[in-house]
Amino acid sequence: MTTLEQTAEKLDFKRILPILLIVLVDLMGLSIIIPLMPLFAARFGATPLMIGILQATYPLMQFIGAPILGRFSDRYGRKPVLIASQIGTLVGFVILGFANTLWLLFLSRIIDGLSGANISTAQAAIADSTNEKTRTQGLGLIGAAFGVGFVLGPIIAYIMLAASGGDYRAVALTAAFFSLISILLTTFWFQETHRDASSSTSALKSPFRFAAMFDALRRPTIGFLLLIMFFYQVAFGGYEQLFSLFTLTRLGMDATDTSGLFALAGIFIVIVQGGLIGRWSRKKGDRWLSILGVSTLAIGLIGTALTPSIPVPWYSESRVMESLAGHGEVQVSTQNIKVTLPDERRKGWGGIMWLLVASFPAALGGGVLHPAVNSLITKSSDKREVGGMLGISSGFYSAANALAPLFYGFLFQWLGAPVPFFAGGLILLLLWMLAPRAIPNRKKGD
Repeated sequence: MTTLEQTAEKLDFKRILPILLIVLVDLMGLSIIIPLMPLFAARFGATPLMIGILQATYPLMQFIGAPILGRFSDRYGRKPVLIASQIGTLVGFVILGFANTLWLLFLSRIIDGLSGANISTAQAAIADSTNEKTRTQGLGLIGAAFGVGFVLGPIIAYIMLAASGGDYRAVALTAAFFSLISILLTTFWFQETHRDASSSTSALKSPFRFAAMFDALRRPTIGFLLLIMFFYQVAFGGYEQLFSLFTLTRLGMDATDTSGLFALAGIFIVIVQGGLIGRWSRKKGDRWLSILGVSTLAIGLIGTALTPSIPVPWYSESRVMESLAGHGEVQVSTQNIKVTLPDERRKGWGGIMWLLVASFPAALGGGVLHPAVNSLITKSSDKREVGGMLGISSGFYSAANALAPLFYGFLFQWLGAPVPFFAGGLILLLLWMLAPRAIPNRKKGD
């Protein structure tokens, strides 16, 4: 292998470092506020259903906004679209910080969602800055920055709440501060990566048509990859959003206990996406990674569903109820809490050990699938439409995020805690059976 070929197989970290840092800062701001959104809404008298609708608002708006902004990034360049989306995020956080009514919370999430093309545009910039041999590693590092941001964000939120005496406004304005930093980084450090704007302009006669999403679904390989992206996030997104409720009702774990599991899974995902996925992609290819991700995530979800209802050894029903009731302005009577907790007399290690074992294949699949599928989408697309295709992928991802809590929540409430995880795993098993035929086995540059 010549020196030139060796160089082509190595990722240029200096070139993508600004993109990774921008994503990291963006995600730190986002993950700071996400855990507090239900409490923000509860403060203004929102019902659980209304809180669910509020949580779905952001991904629904992102479903609308991300494909449009992704197509704009193909026409006008990554940098201006990235800055515009970051300004929208900043405005959303500032409104959130000063919100005194429920409708302002909705307004903040609508603005942030509609302008939420930060990640898809950053992915397009990564695609611009890599070749087919290094693209999956680059997109995997985006996922690693994602994971690091989601690990650091809740820690920063905890520090701000402790320093401000539990003032949620301080947390929202801290998120706005991180958003401002990302705008400054993009403005003064990030260099435009999309160099062929003129040809993109001629190729794209309109900014975006929603029919383009259905057109993309009809394309043999890309259509199946978009279906994987959608159903993967329905399954994995619902898993993430209802995992705390599952561990509470099945194992008697409170928020502190479950946050430890999330941090452990986040660290594992960072290791996979930051260090292993590039090596696996070069040796095995994105097709192999995608099939691996679907199968391991299915195993993890079904394994989670089979977790025995054995509370953790340190479980105390009274302590968990006090934790659920909260304190200060958001404190409620424990009589209003309708969650069914496990029997305190059956405590042991069996449940938590089983769940830990099931969590690793779930985290592996969740960490591998997103970058591998997006890499295959870019390789199956014309260079002039990469941003638009990644925007469409982000749109399907956001639609799944909006659907996931409704789908999982309905099954959880009416059919029992294990059922939604079984359902998600079975959907992924079906995709795993179809994947070998639906995804071509490329001989070069896979």
